[in-house]
Amino acid sequence: MVEEGAYWLAWSQISGIGPVLLRRLQQHFGTLATAWNATKVQLGEVEGFGFQTLEKVVQQRSRLYPEQLFTKHQQENSHFWTPADADYPRLLLETPSPPPILYYRGEVELQENLAQKPLVAIVGTRRPSEYGIRWTRQISTALAKNGFTVVSGMAEGIDTESHIAAMKAGGRTIAVLGTGVDVIYPQKNRDLYKQILTAGLVVSEYPTKTPPDRTHFPRRNRIIAGISRAILVIEAPLKSGALITATYANEFGRDVYALPGRVDDLPSQGCLKLLSQGASFILKELDELLTMLGAIPQIDEVEASTAPEQLSLPDLSPELQQVMNAIAFDVLPFDLIVQQTGIPAGSVSSALLQLELMGLLSQLPGMRYQKS
Repeated sequence: MVEEGAYWLAWSQISGIGPVLLRRLQQHFGTLATAWNATKVQLGEVEGFGFQTLEKVVQQRSRLYPEQLFTKHQQENSHFWTPADADYPRLLLETPSPPPILYYRGEVELQENLAQKPLVAIVGTRRPSEYGIRWTRQISTALAKNGFTVVSGMAEGIDTESHIAAMKAGGRTIAVLGTGVDVIYPQKNRDLYKQILTAGLVVSEYPTKTPPDRTHFPRRNRIIAGISRAILVIEAPLKSGALITATYANEFGRDVYALPGRVDDLPSQGCLKLLSQGASFILKELDELLTMLGAIPQIDEVEASTAPEQLSLPDLSPELQQVMNAIAFDVLPFDLIVQQTGIPAGSVSSALLQLELMGLLSQLPGMRYQKS
């Protein structure tokens, strides 16, 4: 049986099929394996599939073999997740356009992926003032010492300062790259890159050996916002990548904070704009910021010893019980339930409906399910 992850990879290789259309395919058909075998007419029922896109799918799909493609890709890119993997970053999976392939290098901490340890992004200009550098170091240090993982983009300026300060404070940091995870950009951050591999992760949606490209960096900002629970903008001109990240954060329902500055200071213009649009102030008392960040709801880890007894559950058929066991105490998307049970997608869909009618589980947006 070909793994569902192989179909995420195969679909991503078809020109014109981006993360948004992939998400729609998965939601429409339940699994991308089912979508791969769908007819042209069936694919045309999915929003966004116009005539030209359908023609590309028909032409290119016949030349791709998901299992072989997946095996070859693993040989060339040893570490990556697809949305079909249980340890794919959970918060990123909830966004409208999760990368079909997320590559990584470094030290994985599963609690970060499961959203049980909070990730906070710090972004800003490549040409910060002394004021911006000072506050970046103070905030990153405070976050690291209080158990937060600092996320940024390893660019010059604010990004670099945030990564360095977090590691100096003994914390973890994650760099989201606009290149392959094996390509260092800018070159002056070579030593920083090596340090991050021992104190966190570098991640990217681009395969190994992908060089820097100006179109990659705005796109990678959605990943910075997607994996983080909050975004802190330190200094940013009106036209900057940091504001793109803040826009994604608002779209994803993340909290946005901005450092106020002088009204005639160009690097502060973007922050002042964010504050005028409702972003929260980063003020002198960092304890207040830490308290606010700590109040963001976490996805709690449920210990088996504290799990409630299932005495009131009715007798279920083996298939229904298998689906219930897969969901356990976590919220799971449909494709992961199919993957964990090994039951055909159609049967899983039927079982979920029965369990929902019995009041044993409920459906959440994005075809995700949880026990009632």
